[in-house]
Amino acid sequence: MDVPHNNPRFRNIGLIGRLGSAKVVETLKRLIRFLDERDYHVIIEDRTATVLLDHGHPEASRRVLGELCDLVIVVGGDGSLLGAARTLCHSGTLVLGVNRGRLGFLTDISPDELEVRVGEVLDGHYELEERFLLDAELFRDGESVGDGDALNEVVVHPGKAVRMIEFELFIDSQFVYSQRSDGLIIATPTGSTAYALSGGGPIMHPKLEVITLVPMFPHTLSSRPIAIDAASEIRLHIGETNQTYPHISCDGQTRAVAKPDDVLVIRRKPQRVQLVHPLGHNFYEVLRSKLGWSNRLGD
Repeated sequence: MDVPHNNPRFRNIGLIGRLGSAKVVETLKRLIRFLDERDYHVIIEDRTATVLLDHGHPEASRRVLGELCDLVIVVGGDGSLLGAARTLCHSGTLVLGVNRGRLGFLTDISPDELEVRVGEVLDGHYELEERFLLDAELFRDGESVGDGDALNEVVVHPGKAVRMIEFELFIDSQFVYSQRSDGLIIATPTGSTAYALSGGGPIMHPKLEVITLVPMFPHTLSSRPIAIDAASEIRLHIGETNQTYPHISCDGQTRAVAKPDDVLVIRRKPQRVQLVHPLGHNFYEVLRSKLGWSNRLGD
């Protein structure tokens, strides 16, 4: 749905910021002043409020923020937006990112153009983009023992141990292969420019309904990343003879530790995150800028 919206729809604006950064605090204060001048109702996430003394605005948890706000602005890096998106997808709240991180594939407003770009969005001039997430659930003897969700990727890895993991992969109940490797990255198109890219996976356009499976240092030269329909059910059966307990991480956070004979099931999440971009957002321009690709010959 990359189309401009010409009718303003925002009244309650939520703010979330990455903790531990003076630059993020500075940007948040600028944003609060700007929103106050335009008479918006600002609500600060409770954890973010701990670094904003005497801000004079109501506070709420991240989940309540999603229920109360028409738009949530996240100030930080992609990691900050990932965390917010996993919660805010449940309420369908629109999410806008201001980049105070490194690459910033998702947080695409720079602090230098903060007031201008945010003002355009608040006036109704923006593009809306949906991104799907993944649900991961770990089963032991048929019982659920852990779960998590991810906008970027679910990763099965050995944790601190330097040992290979043995597992069997099934897609829609069909056997795909047995593998010995350092693990497997299960990535969305959003995550294709993150960890999966470092593992040799392809870059996928955000509009694709595709999941990629990227082996991590497989013990065979024939193992390659594969792309599958995002509606597929992915099942990993951890080998019974494993000598290590694989970790299950969602967007870089360990959510469960598997034992031999456990089964990990991964599906597309029913809810989607609603990302807001300023007008003129261009995925390929973002790739050129963030990955250092060349411009046109002669430029």
